[in-house]
Amino acid sequence: MLKTALITGASSGIGKEFAKIHSQSGGNIVIVARSKDKLESLKFEIESKYSNLVHVLVKDLSKPNASEELYNEVKELDINIDYLINNAGFGIYGMFNDSDLNAQKDMLNLNVIALMNLTHLFVQDMIKRGTGKVLNVSSTAAFQPLPIMSTYAASKTFVLHFSEAINNELKDKGVSVTALCPGVTESEFHEVAHNTESKLIKESKMASSYEVARCGYDAMLEGKSFVIHGTSNYLKALSTRFASRDSVIKVSRKIME
Repeated sequence: MLKTALITGASSGIGKEFAKIHSQSGGNIVIVARSKDKLESLKFEIESKYSNLVHVLVKDLSKPNASEELYNEVKELDINIDYLINNAGFGIYGMFNDSDLNAQKDMLNLNVIALMNLTHLFVQDMIKRGTGKVLNVSSTAAFQPLPIMSTYAASKTFVLHFSEAINNELKDKGVSVTALCPGVTESEFHEVAHNTESKLIKESKMASSYEVARCGYDAMLEGKSFVIHGTSNYLKALSTRFASRDSVIKVSRKIME
């Protein structure tokens, strides 16, 4: 039976690739983002290629009550969501004390609160049906404190630990939760975060959005609790367990500058 996926942050980058990958299987999708034009363009592209249905819902999930509004709009469409892909998120590059506090709050609302809310809302329906999958996009930033992107890294640590914990809680209810941890990826994320001049970006070999999305999508289907894209990223994440906290933070700071 074909599955319906809801994908947030679907207008570009990894989210857009999730939409294409799921559509290849013939499954229907609900794509969510702030940009109506980009979503409509993606809808046209997918429906021109495949026979599945694409529903466009325009929503800024960083705003209060947006998650509940989205859930209610999906219910009004009489759609059961089989796969929830929480991909929407952004980062802020720079010293925390110099940053815009409202922008930091918006980031946490999107990266953490909206993801948590949507997971809670849609998981209730999945439990009732005895089946469902959730994919939450975290980051390799989740494995260590990250000076100059401190709040972003902390938000992704939440996503990783939250996903692993509730995956354990739901394992007997037919529902799995997977955390995807990409490294540096080709997308609009870095322009939005204004970190394109950091050593991390200049010296890293970027994975394509498709490669990362494919890795996460397959891990979700397999019901894995988490997946790190790329062998080098996996080894780097693992290495933080064997170094002192001070040395990990010092190295992170040099990479981010």
